[in-house]
Amino acid sequence: MDVISGLGANLGTLSSTLLGYVIPFLFVLTLVVFFHELGHFWVARRAGVRVVTFSLGFGPEIVGFNDRHGTRWRIAAVPLGGYVRFFGDEDAASTPDAARLSQMTAAERNESFFYKPVAWRAAIVAAGPVANFLLAIAIFAIVFMVFGKQVTAPRVDQINPGSAAEMAGFKPGDLVLEIDGAKVDSFSDMQRIVGSHAGQPLAFTVERGDRQVTLTATPELKEVKDPFGNSHRTGLLGISRSLAAGDVTTQRFGPVEAIGMGVQETWFVVARTFDYLGGLVAGRESADQLGGPIRIAQVSGQVATFGIGALLSLAAVLSVSIGLLNLFPIPLLDGGHLLFYAFEAIRGRPLSARTQDIGFRIGLALVLMLMIFATWNDVLHIAAM
Repeated sequence: MDVISGLGANLGTLSSTLLGYVIPFLFVLTLVVFFHELGHFWVARRAGVRVVTFSLGFGPEIVGFNDRHGTRWRIAAVPLGGYVRFFGDEDAASTPDAARLSQMTAAERNESFFYKPVAWRAAIVAAGPVANFLLAIAIFAIVFMVFGKQVTAPRVDQINPGSAAEMAGFKPGDLVLEIDGAKVDSFSDMQRIVGSHAGQPLAFTVERGDRQVTLTATPELKEVKDPFGNSHRTGLLGISRSLAAGDVTTQRFGPVEAIGMGVQETWFVVARTFDYLGGLVAGRESADQLGGPIRIAQVSGQVATFGIGALLSLAAVLSVSIGLLNLFPIPLLDGGHLLFYAFEAIRGRPLSARTQDIGFRIGLALVLMLMIFATWNDVLHIAAM
């Protein structure tokens, strides 16, 4: 009886893990990867390139079908990415199959990615990251239209003793209007600016009673925990928001305004990413904030508890991140291909096969090292919780 009870408890735990983490993770990752590869696929079709395979995941095929153009659409066993394979490619990384290319007829060359003009090849490669940015804008816009946005006025409620805000002269009831000349409409706007400017003096224009006051405060870099216990480093003033009646509202937006806000949110993720990378180089940020698939799965499960709107927003953020990562000028990634095409456009001919092969090997090594490092960070993060 005890064995049966233990088995039932283990199955219950497994089911809970599957529903709580794996399914949200697969939903988010599959959505982002699908649209990334769809970008490559759509532009390739416009260019007249024959697409051999459209794969979600790597490894053995689980299920698939052929469309009327001969493309094999497949779902593979390892759901950690995807690829589009073009006619003339040797593998999923779009490495040219030299032997096959040299034997192609004129009609086959017309359908081959390799023989297309460099402008078309660059457009096909760039279409993946562009699709990620467009997906993020669309998701953010849908969330703003359907779920709205909770807005808290940038009003100071309480001030922590000894904090940057106290030293700057903030008082309870102050309403922040501008930071360094940039208009502030909500407490979250203020958090974003403050969070990304740790150690940097900021000029705050605040409304205090019937007059405006200018204060200078330098956010302190602090490690804080989110509601799930995850640690993050961010700039803090040491103030809390006001939850008084009238200071908290929920706003919904029409399509045009929502798209504009989607663009703003997408740009914020891009800017924050470059701020972090700059801080990493300057030593202000820590590399332990880099996460891999395990961290994404964990965060997906945690965010899913807040509802589909929060999970969609996470998918939008991840879409921007994957789009940016793929634009890095590392051979093997889309940005590396674009770098090679830039050299080709300047030189008037492609780089030698050996040079490209060396570049792809270096790129593969860099990507593998990044994956190992991020996964190691994930393991340490979970062990510390």
